[in-house]
Amino acid sequence: MPGKKYRIFKAALLLGLAGCGFQTDQREKLQDLDYVITEEKELPGELREILEEKKVESFRLTYEDGGWLYLCVGYGGQESGGYSISVNQLYLSENAIYFDTSLIGPKAPEAVGGESFPWLAVRTAYVDKPVVFQ
Repeated sequence: MPGKKYRIFKAALLLGLAGCGFQTDQREKLQDLDYVITEEKELPGELREILEEKKVESFRLTYEDGGWLYLCVGYGGQESGGYSISVNQLYLSENAIYFDTSLIGPKAPEAVGGESFPWLAVRTAYVDKPVVFQ
C-alpha cells in the first residue's frame, strides 16, 4: 500500500511545516505593563532591607508581595549625586516580562554632593513569568 504510506508521510510533513509557521519571537511585545515608581517608604520592609544591603553594587532583582511584583535595579556607587534612572520599557511577551532601564547622569557633577547609590523600584501587578532585565 504505497498510497497509505505516502499520505501518512505527507500529513506528518504538513504538520511539521505548520508547526514551524506558528513559532513567534519570544521577545515580541504582547502588551505594555502598567507600573508605579515606588518610593522607599512605600516598599515592603523586607525589600527595603534587601535594597539597603545591595545598593553598593549593581543589582537587578524581583520581589513578590501580596499580588504585586516589584522590579528593582541599582547602579551601584557613583562618585556624585544627581543621578536618575529612566524606565525605557516594561512589557509582557509570550514567555517573559522585559524591563529596560537607563542610568542618567547629573547635569553638573561638580555642583552635586558626594557619593550616591541610585536605584529604582517599580510595582506592577504580579504575573507568573520570568523577568528579563535589559
